Amino acid sequence: MERRQLEYFLAIVHSGGFTNASRRLRVAQPSLSQAIRALERDLGTPLFHRLGRGVGLTAAGEALVRPAQQVLRDFATARASVNAVVGLVGGRLDIVALTTLAVDPLAELIGQFRERHPLVDVRVTDPEHDDAVTRMVLTGECELGLAESPVGLDGLDHLRLPEQEFFAVLPPGSQQDGQQAVDVAELAAFPLISTPEGTAMRALVDHVLTVDGKPPRVAVETPHRAAIVPLVLAGAGATLLPRRLAEDAAGRGAVVMLTEPRLVRSAVMMWRCEQLSPAATAFVDLCRQGAAPKGPVVQ
Repeated sequence: MERRQLEYFLAIVHSGGFTNASRRLRVAQPSLSQAIRALERDLGTPLFHRLGRGVGLTAAGEALVRPAQQVLRDFATARASVNAVVGLVGGRLDIVALTTLAVDPLAELIGQFRERHPLVDVRVTDPEHDDAVTRMVLTGECELGLAESPVGLDGLDHLRLPEQEFFAVLPPGSQQDGQQAVDVAELAAFPLISTPEGTAMRALVDHVLTVDGKPPRVAVETPHRAAIVPLVLAGAGATLLPRRLAEDAAGRGAVVMLTEPRLVRSAVMMWRCEQLSPAATAFVDLCRQGAAPKGPVVQ
């Protein structure tokens, strides 16, 4: 049973015969008759009584009318739904991103994307582990992924986003308050707050703040990234944060400053090596434009 056959069947019902249906559909009458005969063979029963110039429905034909109408409505709904997604007037975009990257640069990019395509919903997923981003993209759990220096990009296309700067975030009242910048060796002497080993943030802290071969002291380790700024504000230690989170911490009373040397990192947007959805294509195009503004530098 094909959609075209049901469309022809209903046209005959509404037109009262094959001739009128043929004109209405702009289909040759032999082709119309052939399609209906094929439908009747498929169903194993006649659908019409042939009554000279007109037709009448058999009991089977009467039983088919409402289901046929529903099937054609469902086809129309399905086509409209697809057209909405293709035209970016509907649909959803799934992105997996590390928490810090979800704040910056992803939040700014999503804001710009939603301004352009307000009817497309966006879902941002937080991976269980930092190295899970590539896996979630490869398995199709999310269409796009955002990570720092990911490994295992076989089978994935990717785009490196503009570099972003990290800032030292110290407890309120720290003696460094008022300085333009803090040397990384001085920062490494602080008790530090970080996420556990194996996370991108911890890798940065361990790499940058290892001085003369001596690793930094992580005094407070927590998987709860949202707790890091409150811990700094409570005087539990210092940390490194990207711009947006550092600006938020500064607004809440933390001492925030540049590092010397300055610390920068770049994020990678990745997707599978296949055709993207229209929404994902538009988002990647936005990322290629480098559209996210940096905003004011925290001092």
